[in-house]
Amino acid sequence: MTGFTANKVVFNTLLTALTPVIWGSTYIVTTEWLPPDRPFTAALIRCLPAGLLLILWSRAALPARIWPKLITLSLLNIGIFQALLFVAAYRLPGGIAAVVGAIQPLLVMLLAWSIDHNRPALVTLGAALASILGMSLLFVSPDSQWDPIGLAAAAAGTGAMALGTFLSRRWQTGIPLLAFSGWQLFIGGLFLAPVAMLVDPPLPQLTPENMMGYGYLTIFGALIAYTLWFRGIKLLSPTSVSALGLLSPLTALVLGWVVLDQFLDLRQMGGILTVLIAITVLQWQPAPKQLQPQKA
Repeated sequence: MTGFTANKVVFNTLLTALTPVIWGSTYIVTTEWLPPDRPFTAALIRCLPAGLLLILWSRAALPARIWPKLITLSLLNIGIFQALLFVAAYRLPGGIAAVVGAIQPLLVMLLAWSIDHNRPALVTLGAALASILGMSLLFVSPDSQWDPIGLAAAAAGTGAMALGTFLSRRWQTGIPLLAFSGWQLFIGGLFLAPVAMLVDPPLPQLTPENMMGYGYLTIFGALIAYTLWFRGIKLLSPTSVSALGLLSPLTALVLGWVVLDQFLDLRQMGGILTVLIAITVLQWQPAPKQLQPQKA
């Protein structure tokens, strides 16, 4: 690998890593700035307007042949994932959901192995297992609550995101990145709309803090974050990208420590170090070869 290529990979990795860092700030924004007990509404407001803005910005005409794949990706990456994520959030402590989410790089490896016959190296497999151990050190305690429905929702949501990440790389459609991101957010938002209306109470009169919070989720948490995420999927290996997702709970934990004066003990610090080492090792995946857009 030449110096220029290596620098380009590092740049693309760091740029993609901004997405889970932004997502990790969602906890503080939600608890400090948003009305309580309206998770699906927050997901809807985050996704739908951002998707519409990206669609209008890109102005790309989409061929009919890509719609089945685009709808499938929208449901996996946005609609189903967001819905199950919030079911898990209601029924599980956030840390337990993060531990379940740590299996995503392992799932992506298994998909690549079973479908593309891309067998993972032992060191890569070990790093994926170490990331789960690190998350367990961070968030699992004797008092942890293991709600079966919450665990099933967290596992299914993680599986949906893993499959969506894998297929997003495999099903490159040739449409512009902004359109690819925008339509997924928009279609996923349409899926979330009836869930939000049926489950969440109506919004109260919004305060300036509420509007800033929703604005942050829309612009940073969806429009910018998902565009960078799908860009990373296009340029990096799916395993590398899914491993970067582990930065999201780490960011939430560090922000809680810095901003909210939450406590970190030695066990949690060891967990953070373990996860960071695992993420670094999982970035040693070879960048995927440029795929030609698939034709129907």
